[in-house]
Amino acid sequence: MLTRRQFNKKLLGSVASLAMPRIAVADGVQDLVASEARTRLAPAEYPETEVWAFGGSVPGPTIRVPQGAKVSRRFVNDLPQPSSVHWHGIRIENAMDGVAGMTQPAVEPGAQFTYDFTAPDAGTYWYHPHNRSWEQMARGLYGALIVEEAEGAPEVDLDDVLLIDDWRLNDAAQIADDFGAMHDWAHAGRIGNWITVNGNGAWTREVQQHTRMRLRLVNTANARIFSLEARGLEGWIVALDGMPLETPEPLERLSLAPAQRADLIVDVTADEGGEAMLVSFERDGGYALASFPVQGRARTARLSDPIPLPPNPVPALRSINDARRAELHMEGGAMGGMQSAMMGGRRMGMREMAAAGKVWAFNGMAEMGETPLIDAARGETIRIAMTNDTAWPHAMHLHGHHFRQISADGSVGPLRDTLLMNRSETVEIAFVADNPGDWLLHCHMLEHSAGGMMTWLRVA
Repeated sequence: MLTRRQFNKKLLGSVASLAMPRIAVADGVQDLVASEARTRLAPAEYPETEVWAFGGSVPGPTIRVPQGAKVSRRFVNDLPQPSSVHWHGIRIENAMDGVAGMTQPAVEPGAQFTYDFTAPDAGTYWYHPHNRSWEQMARGLYGALIVEEAEGAPEVDLDDVLLIDDWRLNDAAQIADDFGAMHDWAHAGRIGNWITVNGNGAWTREVQQHTRMRLRLVNTANARIFSLEARGLEGWIVALDGMPLETPEPLERLSLAPAQRADLIVDVTADEGGEAMLVSFERDGGYALASFPVQGRARTARLSDPIPLPPNPVPALRSINDARRAELHMEGGAMGGMQSAMMGGRRMGMREMAAAGKVWAFNGMAEMGETPLIDAARGETIRIAMTNDTAWPHAMHLHGHHFRQISADGSVGPLRDTLLMNRSETVEIAFVADNPGDWLLHCHMLEHSAGGMMTWLRVA
């Protein structure tokens, strides 16, 4: 396998060519083709990597539309497996959510499906398959969907989308074909050994001192949590999971769980001739995810602090204390202590569950139940108390809605669609169930989801 030592040396010591975002204009029905492809992920001394890709590239084409515009894409499946496209974080009609087996049938090899929806919220979103996601995303199937503000967009010199991924590569720089490994499913998920930004192992962009940038970060990894810090960059977090913060927060250390996004506005403060970096920290040290060599000066001084981004039309919480509540108890996994759970209408022990590929449970159920976690009336405020009674963190993602975390003192957090829960933690979320349909609630550590951490709710 390619090693972290090789990776750190390569990433910290190299300067690669600029990886520009690939932009597609959504002014009609265009094809979005998923197919087998080859791309250079590892250094030049290694062969190109065989991947699965949208539009022949990793990441797939970046789709940019103005807020309120239509997104129309004809998904063409040229893969050897059925697939679909989920538009992550976009509050769209249920039939367009792309969950194979729930909101639509899986699109068979050689078949097509047209997605057509309006993008109501400005922000940073993304798209990826929702059939065998734990394999298809690990092979490279994902891309960015950027919805630009109708008004009130921040004044920046550069607007970059950074899709951060980790890959499990073998010594020949090919994707390790050990999908479904029970160790991954029962532990932290599929953690790779090669990190890329926009498919590049050493992403870089030359900038000038005092350049102001909007960096749109997306964690596309199956299971890796990134802990990020800026060097030679100072600025603010202005949005999380596509939703603007009421007040920009100073950028210090930022944690991004799988599927989470963060919009940053940063100024280049590194000296001319120096280098600014976005750094990721792990137990074995830090390494540069993206580097910004500084040549010249954009202006003599930094710009004034940015104002908040305009809010999106998400319904406000109301009558929180009177909201209907549901509880979600997470158990299972390695060192979890779970002895049995319900599967197929009967109780099974862990050995039998593992043989069926299920090692996690929600409320004692190790598979999708026939009844929803909660059946909500449209417009009703819902609270869900989630307890992580496992030895591992989980990134809980709700489809079709954004929610707020409710603290013990009653204060509410920012709007999110994916929440990182640490082990032994209990959190409560609340949202207005205004989007009719059947919606998934699952862990976005993809091996955990496939291993049993998946439920659903109904809004009627």
